[in-house]
Amino acid sequence: MQGRILIVIPAYNEGQTIIPAIRDLKAHGFHEIIVVDDGSCDRTAELAEGEGIVLYRHVVNRGLGVALETGIVAALRRGAEVIVTFDGDGQHLAQDVPRLVEPILGKEADVVIGSRTLDRAEMPFIRRVGNVGCNLITWAMFGVRTSDSQSGLRAFSRKAADALNIQSNGMEVSSEIFWEIRRNGLKFQEVPIRPIYTDYSLSKGQSVFGGVMMLRNLIWLWLRGGAR
Repeated sequence: MQGRILIVIPAYNEGQTIIPAIRDLKAHGFHEIIVVDDGSCDRTAELAEGEGIVLYRHVVNRGLGVALETGIVAALRRGAEVIVTFDGDGQHLAQDVPRLVEPILGKEADVVIGSRTLDRAEMPFIRRVGNVGCNLITWAMFGVRTSDSQSGLRAFSRKAADALNIQSNGMEVSSEIFWEIRRNGLKFQEVPIRPIYTDYSLSKGQSVFGGVMMLRNLIWLWLRGGAR
């Protein structure tokens, strides 16, 4: 596979899963990995650093949006041609990464989203309901249709990553990314991925309260949109 590919893993208290995630990526040939430890209270940073990756640390928990921004900027500075975001909770499989990267290397897309629903993979009911709701909100606010607005497995060309202007702090960044796709006129595709659901990865998902806060933050972001 041609092109310099960097993997960005935002991580908050992922001590149970960060090592398997890193080793899975390396086993599939992805050795340039940036882990952004977002103020974890456990041994996430120590364990990740022991795997020979590049580590960035936030002193306090600043949220997924800030962690992604830190990692993407770092990857650009390191000369990445393709940047892949990859969750650290064990939900993603490294074997799916080439499927995301190929359309970018082939100049067919600027952004590729790994969709957990395109191949009708089993998704817990509550997750499916929440995902449909977020997809509708993303379409209503930002005018972009997607089958999986909340997927953490994404690939960006250098051009796309450089164009991103992430303003979200929290998990609403996943929807904001689609606004950035539209705002910058970026070409995007979706490809099917196979998620791995465990009790642990499900526990890391969005709570009802978190979902309400995410909607509030998206409305605030949308209202501020005219200034961008």
